[in-house]
Amino acid sequence: MSILIHTHDGGRFALEPKDGDTLARTIFLSRLWHGVPLCSGLGKCGLCRVRFLANPPEAGGDELRKLGQDAVDHGWRLSCLHPSAPCEIELPEPRRTKRAVRSIRQAAGDFQLAVDLGTTSIHWTALAQGEPVASGSELNPQTGMGSEVMSRLAAAATAEGRFVLRALVTDRIAELVRLAADNLDGQCTGLAISGNPAMTYILLGKKPDDLASAPYTLSYVGGDEKKLGADLPPAYIPPLLAPFVGADLSAGLTAVEYGDAPRYPLLLADLGTNGEFILSLAPDKRFCASVPMGPALEGVGLTFGRAAGPGAITGFTLTPKGLEARYFDGPQDEPGMTGTGYLSLVAILLRQGVLTESGQFGPGSTPLAARLAERVAERNGEPAFAVTDDLFLPASDVEEILKVKAAFNLAMSVLLREADLGPEGLNAIHIAGALGEHVNLDDLETLGFLPAGCAAKAVKAGNTSLKGTELFLTDPGARRFAESIPATLTRLELAGDPSFGDAFVKRMRFTYVD
Repeated sequence: MSILIHTHDGGRFALEPKDGDTLARTIFLSRLWHGVPLCSGLGKCGLCRVRFLANPPEAGGDELRKLGQDAVDHGWRLSCLHPSAPCEIELPEPRRTKRAVRSIRQAAGDFQLAVDLGTTSIHWTALAQGEPVASGSELNPQTGMGSEVMSRLAAAATAEGRFVLRALVTDRIAELVRLAADNLDGQCTGLAISGNPAMTYILLGKKPDDLASAPYTLSYVGGDEKKLGADLPPAYIPPLLAPFVGADLSAGLTAVEYGDAPRYPLLLADLGTNGEFILSLAPDKRFCASVPMGPALEGVGLTFGRAAGPGAITGFTLTPKGLEARYFDGPQDEPGMTGTGYLSLVAILLRQGVLTESGQFGPGSTPLAARLAERVAERNGEPAFAVTDDLFLPASDVEEILKVKAAFNLAMSVLLREADLGPEGLNAIHIAGALGEHVNLDDLETLGFLPAGCAAKAVKAGNTSLKGTELFLTDPGARRFAESIPATLTRLELAGDPSFGDAFVKRMRFTYVD
């Protein structure tokens, strides 16, 4: 018996079920969902929805909340919540994340490629004569095998999983090299790739046992070159700093500190699927920590989450007439918000009393806020704020933002406590990663990511990982700086601390907690 699939454009496919897998993973491995930002089993994004043409399985509560009773009655289910088993299903048209490519300047000839390999997304820059000539970003093609670090590591636990995950990303890097070679009429003479340890292990095809369970260790520490494929030059892998603080942070710190005169103490906070932090007290004294944050800030896993791209809402302004949305390249038909859009909306509702410090919907604190509060109503079994007629902020999404805030707050407060330093003692807070270019720093302070008064000393640092990776291709001194970092670093273990759970719950409020 097979899984019989009917696609939106009339295609028909037969797939073999696989014990232990979800229906969503089986479909993903068929490449029918290539480029779709799946939340991979969280039951949140709804992008894995399928319609059973006969004998639909029983729907769970998550499906009722996400799809609604009418859709469930017509056979629609979330395939991430059901096993890979014989069935006949219909797939709607996939909602793919568009690849963004930007030509910076005209050039021809040989080039180098810098890659920031994130858990959720890939960012890259092509350099010719040491200068950027093109850049781009796109969804990490591995996302359908796990939306965050631990689920990705679980998928890499078997030889088959490692082979599939590695091929997904190495094939894409090789394709980027071929496309650049065609456009620049040259050859790739240098390659550098920065990622967290899990992404680096998977890239190299390494068995991730030392990262998958406690006590977490590193059997590979980077700082060398590795051959990834016959058609690729050796790739420089920057130093990995701790089991969940990787080459992306050694590259990021290089971008922040190398060649400048940094004013210590400074904090580098990389807000991605895995939150990674370095507190630099001096050139020879640093602390690092990491904490799972999930993919929400990158637009994955939230009900209307979108990666940055045409039509996505990136922020809001409150006017006397109500909320006004800011769009990436203008509005489109498909509604959705980026991570910064979600933070902007939640911050406005919090300031207006439409959300409380605990994340509950409230009545509003002004006449304008009261009108906003009238938009809160029950939807699919939970309260939700109606942004527009077809765009909502449900309570479950507010909770996801609270989890991210609590994780960030916990990491920052533990680092400062370990260094016997108050927030007022920091000279700079560099916000990097998924939000590091577009986030409103006042929103981070309003929501409690940052302590009161710290927005003024925060810096939107952008993609420091990619900036540092570019330096590794153009400046040998940058590599030497990165390779000196591990000797200066003290690692703090947060998730393994017995008090982690209580400390995390304590920070599940929209205010900074020391």
